[in-house]
Amino acid sequence: MRVLIAGAGRLGTQIARVLSAAHHEVTLVEHDAGRLAEIADVLPVGLVSGDACEAGVLERAGVRNRDLVVAVTGRDEDNLVISLLAKRRFGVARVAARVNDAENAWLFDGRWGVDVAVPAATPLISLIEEATGATDTVALLRLSKAGVEVVETAITERSRAAGHSLGEIALPPGTIVATVVRDGRPTVPGPDVRLLPGDELLLVSHEATEREIRAAFQ
Repeated sequence: MRVLIAGAGRLGTQIARVLSAAHHEVTLVEHDAGRLAEIADVLPVGLVSGDACEAGVLERAGVRNRDLVVAVTGRDEDNLVISLLAKRRFGVARVAARVNDAENAWLFDGRWGVDVAVPAATPLISLIEEATGATDTVALLRLSKAGVEVVETAITERSRAAGHSLGEIALPPGTIVATVVRDGRPTVPGPDVRLLPGDELLLVSHEATEREIRAAFQ
């Protein structure tokens, strides 16, 4: 599947990471060049600098050949404009948009080109399921064809992994930690990274089950 994601914030980068791990073709559009520079070496997706509210930027990002557009900027007005352009001008088959302010939810429908409206509080797993139309998602996304699973887990004060470094945690065979999201910023973790309450982890495994992976941290 060919996906264009507008917005390289925490949610946009997480979606891009998961879908690219599933071997989907992903392009991420972001107006903040500094933000793109931060993730250029850690996110294996196409990156386009520019305002996704501009038709020319979307076209430069290849929107005409995309199966799915996901608008997840922090501004509802921007997400609506992006959705409308994607659907009405470029004929994208499926458009998903994030609703940041619940009071604006009534706007996110077919009139603005939105097929799937996703409230800000919706878990990442649900957003990806709804946006992609997947029906076999386990944890975040089961990569059945590749034999790989991507699992999200959050560190709380009660987690056994809280306060421990990644190198101290016995991961199930065939499992790696793809990223640690702290204070909204994803990083590629090393063994010395100490896990703190509030951290969110994305793990990739081709052998372990979701239960086994969660047991290592919770």
